[in-house]
Amino acid sequence: MAELQKEVPLQPQINNVPVKTKRQTPIRDFWKKFRKQKLALVAGIFVLLLFLLAIIGPYITPYKSSEFDYNAILQGPSLKHLAGTDTYGRDIFSRIIQGTRISLFVGFISVLLGAIGGTLLGLISGFYGKWVDGLIMRICDVLFAFPGMILAIGIIAILGPGLENVIIAVAIFSVPIFARIVRSTTLSVKASLYVEATRSIGAKNKRLIWKHIFPGTLSSVIVYFTMRIGNAILTAASLSFLGLGAQPPSPEWGAMLSSGRDYISTAPFVAIFPGIAIFITVLAFNLLGDGLRDALDPKIKD
Repeated sequence: MAELQKEVPLQPQINNVPVKTKRQTPIRDFWKKFRKQKLALVAGIFVLLLFLLAIIGPYITPYKSSEFDYNAILQGPSLKHLAGTDTYGRDIFSRIIQGTRISLFVGFISVLLGAIGGTLLGLISGFYGKWVDGLIMRICDVLFAFPGMILAIGIIAILGPGLENVIIAVAIFSVPIFARIVRSTTLSVKASLYVEATRSIGAKNKRLIWKHIFPGTLSSVIVYFTMRIGNAILTAASLSFLGLGAQPPSPEWGAMLSSGRDYISTAPFVAIFPGIAIFITVLAFNLLGDGLRDALDPKIKD
């Protein structure tokens, strides 16, 4: 009897020479889609530079944020002071760079806290349903009844002004949004065949939630997390502008913008440059979020 030969899978060949093919992985698939989003790619590079600047910024600025020069009060942009000086002769460019750490810290931490709380509530609500779902969603509806800024001002009015309370306020009104997003994704994933199959072999609820359902919600959370950071930075700057957030002499962008509004007609650069920093940063996070959404959404084809 002739020996049975094992079947060997055919490899792509060029001129009878086997060609090695790269195995498609989720990371490679994501990068293939994301790099096609040119604006998002530029925004992602800018965001990385912002985080790098937040780390090393205070060590590379030509002046300290609290360094006064009463001989250079309200001087316009020059080679010595690239963005001019404020009412105390402090270098605006140095203060903007050093304020990057504050703005990114407030935006990132507040959204992170909101995402953790909202994700937990969304998973519980979507998985268990019934009265648990009804209770959590009604609480979210109550929070949704107030505009985000009004709710944040109300929380600050109770807790008092300060960056720590701004973080708490932004985190609280971020929770219901993440809860809604995660709940919707949880309901979809929970009804999938592989979750039903896992449940049928006796898997416990804890394993179902964290091993099978939670990973399916990550793409939605990551996309909205990125976009929400820009919104949180804008909210924190607005609260500081109103005197409810960072207090002088902090180089937080909103506080700088507030201090420069009285000189908008005589020295507009005092308010313009912090405003530009806020605008570009928020725009970058929004563009990055849009690109991540297009890259992570399985419904969008190449």
